[in-house]
Amino acid sequence: MSPAIGTTVETEEHKALRAAVAALGQRYGREYLARVAREGGHPDELWADAAKLGYLGVSLPEEYGGGGGGIAELSIVLEELGAAGCPLLMMVVSPAICGTVISRFGTETQKRAWLPGLADGSRTMAFGITEPDAGSNSHRITTTARRDGDEWVLTGRKVFISGVDIADATLIVGRTEDARTGSLKPCLFIVPRDTPGFSRSVIDMELHAAEKQFELTLDDVRLPSSALVGDEDAGLLQLFAGLNPERIMTAAFAIGMGRYALAKAVDYAKTRQVWKEPIGAHQAIAHPLAAAHIDIELARLMMQKAAHLYDAGDDMGAGEAANMAKYAAAEACVKAVDQSVHTLGGNGLTREYGLAALITASRVSRIAPVSREMILNFVSHQTLGLPKSY
Repeated sequence: MSPAIGTTVETEEHKALRAAVAALGQRYGREYLARVAREGGHPDELWADAAKLGYLGVSLPEEYGGGGGGIAELSIVLEELGAAGCPLLMMVVSPAICGTVISRFGTETQKRAWLPGLADGSRTMAFGITEPDAGSNSHRITTTARRDGDEWVLTGRKVFISGVDIADATLIVGRTEDARTGSLKPCLFIVPRDTPGFSRSVIDMELHAAEKQFELTLDDVRLPSSALVGDEDAGLLQLFAGLNPERIMTAAFAIGMGRYALAKAVDYAKTRQVWKEPIGAHQAIAHPLAAAHIDIELARLMMQKAAHLYDAGDDMGAGEAANMAKYAAAEACVKAVDQSVHTLGGNGLTREYGLAALITASRVSRIAPVSREMILNFVSHQTLGLPKSY
């Protein structure tokens, strides 16, 4: 049972979950994930083990094979795997976004078709919202869905969509025309990977990760009426039911990465000796690492608040907290990685210590799934009541 809102001490169950996931992460570690990425593979073994232990489905309903927990528990899983050096990016997408949306708004048929597989890891689902000309502005999405008899026809493009090559389907955000107003409103559709007209091309990324990024083309993709998730008129409510967990899980991803880098730097500073004392005895080394640790801990508190608000059903409160958590965690992660690399000096740029690649990876949480500038826009408009500039 989740602690009350405002509680800052984790339950014994949450502590036990952290310890168990950390043990799993230690069995794999950074080198495992780096090797998988170098070989062009996927972390199938870790994914399967995490699924077998119930970690992937911890937030999904028990009646569909899940653990009956919430985003609070799922964020613990991702954070601890990240702290061990082997985060699973598809956890953000498959159980957190798609699983949550389907469990909250899907039909009984959709729930039975997808949730057990998402929970036990046998099925995965990608999430397609970002477009070439829309970026962080979801109101400019141009992928459209029109009715044609008993079918839907989708047309449009998506970019930077993770894991489409391994996903059984992609949850696509399109827009349908409101019959009453004529304006477009967001809707969600399950598009199986091999659907005619649904094609993908890999994006050549400088960042080397096991999960590849894709551009998607939907060329008159025909779907049955059953592909629509939820109520056609629910619009933004359903969309943000997935976006808030996405922000919370991105925060968990960043916090885990920051913790991993910081642990490496602390271990190095304890043993590296240039003069008579280890370099960690010098305040110029110790204080920046302490400050980085504080920032990570503060970001986790906001992430926990956001997760508890979301799991308690407070979507409005969770939206504000999730955005703040994602912002704080991204900033803390980038600073922790930067300071950790600097602590190791030249060794921080070697493959042996495995920190240099995190310089690029840590930037992802500042950029995706929504830029820090758009989060500042959200807080300035929604929280502070300041006028919009756009």
